[in-house]
Amino acid sequence: MKPFPAIALLCSLFFALSASAQTEPGLIIDTLNHILPGHVAGKVQFSLASGIATATNGIYIKYTDEKYSTIMTADSATVNQATGDVEADGHVRVESGDQIWLGEHIYYNFKTRQMRSEQFRTGKAPIFAGGVGLSGDASNHVYTAKGGFVTTDDLADPAYEVRASRIRMIPGKSIELWNAVVYVGNVPVFYFPYYKRNLGHHANNYTPTPGFTSRYGGYLLNTYRWYLGDTADGQIHVDYRAKRGVGVGPDVAARLGPWGDFNLRYYYTHDDRPNSSTNSFPQFGDIPKNRQFVNFDWQATPATNLNLKALVNYQSDPLMVHDFRPGDYSGNPQPNTFIEANKYWDNWSLDALTTPRVNSFFNQVERLPDVRLTGYQQQVLDSPVYYDSQSSVGWYRQFTTYTNGLYQDTNGFYTSSAMRADTYHQLTLPWTFFNWLKVTPRVGGRVTYYGSQYLTNGEPNGDLTREVFNTGVGASFKASQLWAGATNSFFQVNGLRHIIEPSINYVFVPDPSTPPAQLPRFDAEQPSLMLLPLTFTDYNSIDSIDSQNVIRLGLRNTLQTKRDGGLDNLLSSDLQIDCRLDPQSNQGTWNDLYSAVAFRPRSWLTAESQTRHDLNGGDLNMAFEQLTFAPNDRWSWGLGYWYLRGGQWGNSTWSGNNTLTSTVFVRMSDNWGARMTDNYNLVNDRLQEQFYTLYRDLRSWTAALTFRVTNNENDTRNYTVAIAFSLKASPSMHVGEDVVNRYRLVGE
Repeated sequence: MKPFPAIALLCSLFFALSASAQTEPGLIIDTLNHILPGHVAGKVQFSLASGIATATNGIYIKYTDEKYSTIMTADSATVNQATGDVEADGHVRVESGDQIWLGEHIYYNFKTRQMRSEQFRTGKAPIFAGGVGLSGDASNHVYTAKGGFVTTDDLADPAYEVRASRIRMIPGKSIELWNAVVYVGNVPVFYFPYYKRNLGHHANNYTPTPGFTSRYGGYLLNTYRWYLGDTADGQIHVDYRAKRGVGVGPDVAARLGPWGDFNLRYYYTHDDRPNSSTNSFPQFGDIPKNRQFVNFDWQATPATNLNLKALVNYQSDPLMVHDFRPGDYSGNPQPNTFIEANKYWDNWSLDALTTPRVNSFFNQVERLPDVRLTGYQQQVLDSPVYYDSQSSVGWYRQFTTYTNGLYQDTNGFYTSSAMRADTYHQLTLPWTFFNWLKVTPRVGGRVTYYGSQYLTNGEPNGDLTREVFNTGVGASFKASQLWAGATNSFFQVNGLRHIIEPSINYVFVPDPSTPPAQLPRFDAEQPSLMLLPLTFTDYNSIDSIDSQNVIRLGLRNTLQTKRDGGLDNLLSSDLQIDCRLDPQSNQGTWNDLYSAVAFRPRSWLTAESQTRHDLNGGDLNMAFEQLTFAPNDRWSWGLGYWYLRGGQWGNSTWSGNNTLTSTVFVRMSDNWGARMTDNYNLVNDRLQEQFYTLYRDLRSWTAALTFRVTNNENDTRNYTVAIAFSLKASPSMHVGEDVVNRYRLVGE
């Protein structure tokens, strides 16, 4: 028992030394081998008098306060627990938040976060930097270096970097460089007297798109993207086209909280050859050299169930977007302008719409304004009857212009104008028989008033009122059958369920009090390849309403199976046809048979088909067929066929089309890929468009080299070659955007 006092003294001394390591709250000092098992055993010595800890063979230090948690590791270090000062040597690593600093000798203060280092590297993905002569300001955490580099290439030897004589960094916020030179490898390619880049999620960046096209000659499209926190961002375009000149313009997107979000795009160019694209559009005449467009959209929800929207599309001439934004033009060749407000309640909605005319070369109906009150289907007291309605009032002007090939007046003129007030009300009585058959009779009526300002063929008419009555009945049911044990390895069938949904809908509308031919066409039937709705208020072409005595027959079939742990449609089809009991003079007894079928025999193989077949004349009016192969992530192939019979059928006159399309994507390796798209016009035996793109992953960048050939009818063949770069840290395109809008690959 005599040794006990000595053992007690040693234990007391050990606990005293351990306590000294924790004298500063939130500070932990330990050897690195305790954190990383297998590391060489380290040693930590504490001085009780000075409060200084000295460590060798690997040290781990962690400091935590109310805002930050900082970890340092090094081969050796001296720590002043009272002041927070650390002198660290050998493989020093400082991790503060998500910012990492590396160096061979670093002075750091855990409390003030002041730092000094002769040589350093730091990074917060996707931005990395390094340099010499690092020093930090303890008050605002700003760090400066005498010289260094910045890159997004996370390698010891980056493929590209920006080198500067002076660097200023605010971790997590921004980095500034003076006398900055962009290097690719060891080759200088660009110089910035001053360069600043955000270090947040969105970082300012510059993307060039060089290329050549027969229409423009050589071109260089330059885009600088900027971000103002989470409030606003945008792009600045400065483009040069050898044959057409310089084009400039900003894009701005702002998020204003309760005031909504808006996007503004403006583009101006002094076009040296503005009429070079009018060969196939002679009706447009001379195009001015000063060309521009403005696109503005805004939407907000300032209160519950209140939506506000605005869209403005202005063009200086009808071919401005066609020439300089063909991707936008292909999606919408005649963009509209409107301002809209929508207020919703449980059973009602109030909509106000105005569509001012800002482009004088497009056909348009002005609504100044159009106010509509909609009553959703709602129960009438405690009865089985349901009520719905739609009422509107507005001032309308219809313009027709030479642009659409009708009149030789580029400013256009209005062919009709009037105040119109319309109200429609309907009662329905939904019944269910045998717990599966739904039958819904309905009856409704409409009254429409046209003011005395109404014009027809330039002659003023007096006001008039039109009454329309409608009635009808709809019936449908759904039935299903399950075969749980059905299996087939070839078709990947694991159980089957068949769902069938027949429907019949009868609509009767006697002759309106005023025939449509005597009315203006503010809301006329628009050309449609799909079958138009029969019932009101789904059919909302108010001024085209005419007598109807029609039965629409519909049949839906769905065959489902289990695949990959979920439910998948093996086969789905939708058939619809109208039987006209009292056809008009220009109609047959049967409308077109519309069919939509999708067949997915394998999870990677899909066949889709949409057709319209004229049963009266035996003609195929429309066919769209698509076959998609996607067996793996290495390759895919989409093969399509598009047919449209020319002539007058349905509700419009159509230009014939017969086109075969093919898109193949091949991922040759982790770094290389290729996409090939071809459109072949079978009508005139012409390869209308060819698009070939070679993709290359450059670690921090991606590049796409594109070769395109267009051979449109009544136009000269056009060749384009372009290379598009995208920084992974701030990509210029969203994932898949180059597939949806391939024009982006050539800067259009």
